[in-house]
Amino acid sequence: MEEQIKILVKLVPVFPLIGFLINGILNRRLPDKTIGFIGSFMIFCSFVLSAWAFFLLIQLPENARTLQSSWFDWVVSGSFSSAFSFLYDPLAAVMMLVVTGVGFLIHVYSVGYMHGDGGVGRYFSYLNLFVFAMLTLVMGDNLLLLYLGWEGVGLCSYLLIGFWFHKDSASNAGKKAFIVNRIGDFGFALGVMLLFWTFAAAGHPTINLTEISHLSPEILAGGGIVTLITLLLFLGATGKSAQIPLYVWLPDAMEGPTPVSALIHAATMVTAGVYMVCRLSALFILAPATMLVIAIIGAATALFAATIGLVQNDIKRVLAYSTVSQLGYMFLACGVGAFASGIFHLMTHAFFKALLFMCAGSVMHALAGELNMQKMGGLKKYMPYTFVTMFIGTLAISGVPLFSGFFSKDEILYNAFISGQGHPLLWAMGLIAAILTAFYMFRLLFLTFYGKSRINPEVEKHVHESPKSMTVPLMILAFLAIIGGYIGLPHALGGGAWFEKFLHPVFGGDHGESAAVHHSPGLEYGLMIASVVAAGIGIYIAYTFYIADPERPKKLAAKFPGVYNTILNKYYVDEFYNAVIVQPLIALGRFFWQITDLRGVDGFANGLATAIGWLSSKIRVIHTGFLRNYALIFAVGVIILLGYVMFR
Repeated sequence: MEEQIKILVKLVPVFPLIGFLINGILNRRLPDKTIGFIGSFMIFCSFVLSAWAFFLLIQLPENARTLQSSWFDWVVSGSFSSAFSFLYDPLAAVMMLVVTGVGFLIHVYSVGYMHGDGGVGRYFSYLNLFVFAMLTLVMGDNLLLLYLGWEGVGLCSYLLIGFWFHKDSASNAGKKAFIVNRIGDFGFALGVMLLFWTFAAAGHPTINLTEISHLSPEILAGGGIVTLITLLLFLGATGKSAQIPLYVWLPDAMEGPTPVSALIHAATMVTAGVYMVCRLSALFILAPATMLVIAIIGAATALFAATIGLVQNDIKRVLAYSTVSQLGYMFLACGVGAFASGIFHLMTHAFFKALLFMCAGSVMHALAGELNMQKMGGLKKYMPYTFVTMFIGTLAISGVPLFSGFFSKDEILYNAFISGQGHPLLWAMGLIAAILTAFYMFRLLFLTFYGKSRINPEVEKHVHESPKSMTVPLMILAFLAIIGGYIGLPHALGGGAWFEKFLHPVFGGDHGESAAVHHSPGLEYGLMIASVVAAGIGIYIAYTFYIADPERPKKLAAKFPGVYNTILNKYYVDEFYNAVIVQPLIALGRFFWQITDLRGVDGFANGLATAIGWLSSKIRVIHTGFLRNYALIFAVGVIILLGYVMFR
């Protein structure tokens, strides 16, 4: 059975790579439907193989659920070698199912969404390449392969965010995402190199993830070097997973096609940083200072991004800041040692956030690309399927009981309160963020689907429900957003915390979750009630503002214009970065351009050309064009040479 699993695992990333090659090479020769079918079918094949491998994995004993499947050795230097091989364990199994399962639904949705676009072949080839890179990231059994996938998803995000490159806003957003991620990736690369150097100095030159996890307590325990290594690695995670201060690229990334937002910014790429921290949990747990930094930044990001989402009017940007906030919850979980809770929320978030983005795309599809929620309203009568599925997604992300987001978010807040690395202040920040989340998500729902129509009359004539290729994936994701949390049903609600148990071979039992098991059931119920009340408060306030008294938001904004405009302009963080970092760097670049390029390289080249021109102008006077002059010069030269030979 183990050999069968290894074969299946090796084949999972092959199909997206084949899809990329076929659509990339033949895209101008194939019809759009064929391109969409190829792209979707390849991801479906990967999903089937991932599911097959998963069902075989759960039949193995718990202590035998870590397998390595190798293709070939690709780096060999002295005593060091690194293979192109995959690590398959419960964590990899979960990530593979999320990437391929949600990825497949998004590919199918894209067939309808991208219909009629001139670059369908290019789009699906990029999408397949992205899935291949993400699978490489989550399946790689060593840091080199993980880093290859890490950079691969960064490249693909640049290509997909700037897919409509004829729009300056899209191309600029792609560049912004790429550059901001480079900052984090630089820290990540330094962390990997420092980690390898430390292990090599201890006589273990390895980048294998399993070996690092086993050897870290022996080599790094009690040393300050582990804090530096983990902080550098976390810097990479803040860039890829859009945390303070490197979150600014993700909202602008909404310039890409909406399915791209659903795939990259809900289910896959932005979770790479969370996955990396969880994969190296044995390393991070040795650095309490780093864990505290992760928890604080996670909680602060969750709260900060949630406040920005309160007043945004662009439907996709509300969801973008929501993504930043939810990623903050995941890092909060990691920072307090509840790694399984972080992965649990990663999974449920993939369901409901991909659903919400795709519902937003369905609305845009019906409204000729309109994004401003102030120009919507009353859409539920035109788009019943989109409305119901978006309502389910909104309930899930708001943490309403019985929906997936409730179970995963409540587990994070619980661990933030009671775990050894947690603190009531972190819990309070997460709870306030939960109130704000419920408010801005129901604000989005009410402004879009309820109340009087504010749609342009010409556009409203053509409003219609999206095709089945778009609505069927919405229904499947809505179903998952309902039931996805029950695999993590806590003991207090009659469950067995099965998700945590499944991940036990990866994280062990020494972190936040184990502490939770032995705590007072009364406290657990109390904290659970608090999270439910928080969701109820947010929903109630949204109802009073946008259904009961729609004029109240305008009055409140007029009463506090300074606060409103500050939040509306995202606390002017982008403007601050532009003034303090971007413009000085541009000025510095122009200075060096003038010194080194214009005056240096160009100056030398132009000066050389001028000197040669001057010399040529002096020499050309002897070129008269008369044969007798050339004969005279020749004769004089012969005489000089003869004189030199005779009298030397």
